[in-house]
Amino acid sequence: MPGPLWAFGHGLSYTTFRYDAIKVSPARIAPDGSATVTVKVTNTGRRAGDEVVQLYLHAEVASVTRPVKELRGFSRIQLKAGESKRVEFKLGPADLGFYDRDMKRVVEPGKFDVMVGASSADIRQHATLEVAKK
Repeated sequence: MPGPLWAFGHGLSYTTFRYDAIKVSPARIAPDGSATVTVKVTNTGRRAGDEVVQLYLHAEVASVTRPVKELRGFSRIQLKAGESKRVEFKLGPADLGFYDRDMKRVVEPGKFDVMVGASSADIRQHATLEVAKK
């Protein structure tokens, strides 16, 4: 199936990066709550380099059709060869919500696939965030 030549967020580098230890804390929140997503990124190459760490969400179930991947954050980091950094993202109602059929902004209960990677096509780590009923 044909697709775009380059995925959203695609970039080139003279080094390589490894993503590890994604964590969502807390893993279960109320609709008006917030969570923190952290991931460790390591420069596994022999040169210093920049990486744009990207955070995407996907609602597993929703009352209206939602995108497969929604960009909800990004962070540019610089790493020396062999260096690691922890990258942190905050998720709240503004990130989890959408407009329902009545055009009201809502955060529906359910599970979200939290994805972190180097581009929309290069997802390196997954975790789950659950929004509980009030």
